[in-house]
Amino acid sequence: MSLATGTPAWSWILPLVATGISVIGMSVLHGSLPLLVLVIAVPILFAAVFAAVHHAETVAHRIGQPFGSIILALAVTVIEVSLIISMLLSTPEADSSIARDTVFAAIMIVLNGIVGLCLLTGGIRFHEQSFQARSASAALGVLGTLAVLCLVLPNYTTTVPGPVYAPAQLVFVAVMSLALYGLFLFVQTIRHKDDFKEEAEADDHGPPPDRRDFLIALGLLPLSLLSVVLLAELLSHPVEAAIARSGLPAELIGVVIALIVLMPEAVASLRAARANRLQTSINLALGSALASLCLTIPAVALISLALGQTLVLGLEAEHMVLLVLSLFMATLTLATGRTTILQGGIHLVIFFAFLTIAAIP
Repeated sequence: MSLATGTPAWSWILPLVATGISVIGMSVLHGSLPLLVLVIAVPILFAAVFAAVHHAETVAHRIGQPFGSIILALAVTVIEVSLIISMLLSTPEADSSIARDTVFAAIMIVLNGIVGLCLLTGGIRFHEQSFQARSASAALGVLGTLAVLCLVLPNYTTTVPGPVYAPAQLVFVAVMSLALYGLFLFVQTIRHKDDFKEEAEADDHGPPPDRRDFLIALGLLPLSLLSVVLLAELLSHPVEAAIARSGLPAELIGVVIALIVLMPEAVASLRAARANRLQTSINLALGSALASLCLTIPAVALISLALGQTLVLGLEAEHMVLLVLSLFMATLTLATGRTTILQGGIHLVIFFAFLTIAAIP
């Protein structure tokens, strides 16, 4: 996790620039963006995402672990949920699968892309890395249970033909998602918090930020998140149009959203793995997948019920196969508390298979 010994100018200037572009694009250009604006807006969006995570890291480092990983996961999940809700509100009359596609993509990116890359790079550098297996087992238990309840079971219910839940069923799944996530946070931060700490704390973190930097980051974090939401919403329509023109599946929109919001988490996890802090890396990765699933589903369930919109949750058959394979391999990989490059390579193969099937169903 990077450290903040001050407040860099870019961390507040770029969110302001992103907000300005969004306001101009929505009010003056009415969402019809010239090519030049698109070329400028895309890197500004990524920079604003990193600014949001920079401030989240500052807050997290002041608070300490394991709360730091939770802060980062919640920060990127707010971005993800906001983007999905904005797309739901833009087409309230249509059945929507964007939440399903984004949550599934987030799980696949985390379990295979981020975890695979971290294990591969860490294995190349240190040959073998260790962490506390109990923390990974707890996270995977929650993730696997809710992934099946939210993304697989809707295909087999009969009250309303799948791949959707009846309203009462949707409320039950939403409540259980929040309850189980709350229970996991209780275990992670209070009851068994030592299971989520590095076995040997690294001494290269430096001193925590002072109170002034902490308060500044606390104030700039929501501004950065708002700028990301506004700019990403502005860019969502050109991305949808580009995917449609290219003849690619609409499900790729969810993959793009997940890649955008998880990119900073991927960088933070990779940085921790390269510093031989695999426990922090695993906490960040699995924590982001859990937050994405446990918070996104209740939020979009509430919106869909309020709008009277049908929320498509059940996965296609090929995606269910990939989900089960990913959960099975993640359990095998993280059950022993020791990893090598082999596990990293296996997860990356599954990740590339996911990308291939997403583009060529």
